[in-house]
Amino acid sequence: MPYVVEVTVKSQRGKCAFGHKVGDKIILDGRSVKGDICYSALMTLLPKIYAMRYGVEFPWSEEDGDVIFNACPDPDNPVVFRIQRVRE
Repeated sequence: MPYVVEVTVKSQRGKCAFGHKVGDKIILDGRSVKGDICYSALMTLLPKIYAMRYGVEFPWSEEDGDVIFNACPDPDNPVVFRIQRVRE
């Protein structure tokens, strides 16, 4: 069964054009996206989110393979997202 994935803004430098702030949460359950997320960031995160939904563990992951970090594509105003597989 696929996992739910929770994405949280871990850090943000400069001025995010979308308005992301530390602590913002987005939940992806395979049917919906709950929370607001910039399309540019979503396109960067989606391959990893999809893989984590189906159990992939990345070699650089933390917390027993259930957490990874990924930055948005804006090099001048980076937002770093924490991507966590939710095991229920």
